[in-house]
Amino acid sequence: MSGTPLLAELRTLIAQTGPIPVEHYMALCLGHPRHGYYRTRDPLGAAGDFTTAPEISQIFGELLGLWAAGIWHEMGRPAPCRLVELGPGRGTLMADALRAIRAALPPFAAAIDLHLVETSPVLRAAQNDRLAPAALPVHWHDAVETVPAGPAIILANEFFDALPVRQYERTARGWCTRRVGLAPEGDGLAFGLDPEPVPDLAAAAPEGAVLTIPSAGLAVMRGIAGRLAREGGALLAIDYGEADLGLTDTLQAVSRHRSIGVLDAPGETDLTAQVDFGALARAAHAAGAAIHGPVPQRDFLLALGLQQRADRLAAGAPADRAAAVVAGAARLVDEAPTGMGRLFKVLGVSGPGLPNLPALPRSTLSG
Repeated sequence: MSGTPLLAELRTLIAQTGPIPVEHYMALCLGHPRHGYYRTRDPLGAAGDFTTAPEISQIFGELLGLWAAGIWHEMGRPAPCRLVELGPGRGTLMADALRAIRAALPPFAAAIDLHLVETSPVLRAAQNDRLAPAALPVHWHDAVETVPAGPAIILANEFFDALPVRQYERTARGWCTRRVGLAPEGDGLAFGLDPEPVPDLAAAAPEGAVLTIPSAGLAVMRGIAGRLAREGGALLAIDYGEADLGLTDTLQAVSRHRSIGVLDAPGETDLTAQVDFGALARAAHAAGAAIHGPVPQRDFLLALGLQQRADRLAAGAPADRAAAVVAGAARLVDEAPTGMGRLFKVLGVSGPGLPNLPALPRSTLSG
């Protein structure tokens, strides 16, 4: 167990109040105002802890920009139109998207009112630098709820997986809330359970099964879906996960591109959980929005023209640059069981006025 600054605060908190729910632990590890993972570092790239699709290939952001341009046209070309990104990383995706939008549909570029939802001061600085050449005013927010009202196109790549989740474990007594407490020996942390079961959980499962509820993600989705139903627009959510996760404990910690224990080095590692797209879709549908997908990332990107764009970029480029373009595009649509093309899914959510979204079929999950 690494003696991180956050660990000392967690030990004090738990000693005073008792073991804390997994949801609270995850929120503190990622968002603590002084010691939270996303508050203190740029976690991306080879020197960081993980790499996202926009950092692998410029084509990813370009295609999402073209997708947004198509949505804007179908919305009736509103001006202004909020273009919003949730968890924008270094700003790479948005920079690539804006470049593609300017080339393909200049009137949309002129109508954009740009908003980024980002809590990390470190990443806000990186986004400011990356987007400076776009010469477009940028408005930052700590939460999507403060983005001004109006028609909106919202992009969320690897956002929902980093939102806190609630966990329960099946025991002989019933489903008990999973908590993080002090280890019986040493100065570390350990998982434990509430002594009494949750009365309104009755799902059948064997003892030891873990139920993960994307509590924070569901709240965010309800808010966005309600907004889109009232004001128009669409959300595009891309993340790793499944249409139905079932009783699967996917909570994990990553450091230096390797998995480590969830309770090891709190505040110093990335904590994520696979996204339950079915749960998000049902929440959005209940809030009045239309659901599209989810589909594998591979299908979505190929339908938008990934291969054609890769061929154009590679044509006539120096051999090393052409090879990098081809390799990056291939990585985005890798069909291996753990490849991005299969593991990552794409979900669309829209207001009722947008019955069709590019490359995304209407969903059967919403019923």
